[in-house]
Amino acid sequence: MKMGNSTAVTEFFLVGLSKYPELQLLLFTLCLIMYVIILLGNSLLLVIIILDSRLHTPMYFFLGNLSFLDICYTSSSIPQMLTIFKSRRKSISFICCALQMVVSLALGSTECVLLAMMAYDRYVAICNPLRYPIIMHRVLYVHMAAWSWIIGYLNSLVQIVMAMILPFCGNNVIDHLTCEVLALLKLVCADISMNVFIMTVAGIVLLVIPLLLIFISYVFILSSILRINSAEGRKKKAFSTCSAHLTVVILFYGSALFMYMKPKSKDTNTSDEIIGLSYGVVTPMMNPLIYSLRNKEVKEAVKKVLSRHLNILKS
Repeated sequence: MKMGNSTAVTEFFLVGLSKYPELQLLLFTLCLIMYVIILLGNSLLLVIIILDSRLHTPMYFFLGNLSFLDICYTSSSIPQMLTIFKSRRKSISFICCALQMVVSLALGSTECVLLAMMAYDRYVAICNPLRYPIIMHRVLYVHMAAWSWIIGYLNSLVQIVMAMILPFCGNNVIDHLTCEVLALLKLVCADISMNVFIMTVAGIVLLVIPLLLIFISYVFILSSILRINSAEGRKKKAFSTCSAHLTVVILFYGSALFMYMKPKSKDTNTSDEIIGLSYGVVTPMMNPLIYSLRNKEVKEAVKKVLSRHLNILKS
């Protein structure tokens, strides 16, 4: 990138999809509805996991982390997005933009690692069921979840700090729905080759490698499932839990790989913004629905908790 006259920037203007003013009300309504579903669905799933002792297992511990992560991730971006849709002056302060990027990138990175951890948990449960309680003991799975969060935030802090200390060229218009590091780097009037290099390495470490590990895990998982005696009923249960996790993996990694691993272009396409909307809103909304609809234990736990509370209300 060519050097230019740097300018102190105190705020940014988010103009993603603003070229379609007739869609602003529709987008606001859809995002608001989906945000409410995200909060209700993930909160309900989190509460069910906490209240039902039968769900106090490594798999549901990771699922609880995923639900909490989705609540935090969407809350860091959707309220601001809704404000932008309804506001004529689509601005966000420099500090708020930086904080939004730190939180959203950290949580997105955490989910990449967390989904790989969940795949390993399913691999041990299905391929080594007799040793599962020994291998996946509490200390291990708590540390696995904790390191997912630590790695996510370390990656985010490095990338965002290195982006925000660069000089800007006076243009403070971000062609995106939220503050997003790829869109922000297009406003920098300095060499960003180091930023691109770090993002590429992070993409390989946090996207490609976990996805490869998930793929390898599922090769062994599917091989083991096919050898399970269907009369035992374990095959159906194994398919149920694994298909839910695999569906979430496809939704999440599909949009993430499109956003961060495709060739970078100077201009932002409408397709990039739609994929970003899917990545930031649709996927977190689908996660609790997928796990609750495809998981018999979760459905039974929901019925148990609801019936308990209804009986309390009646009495």
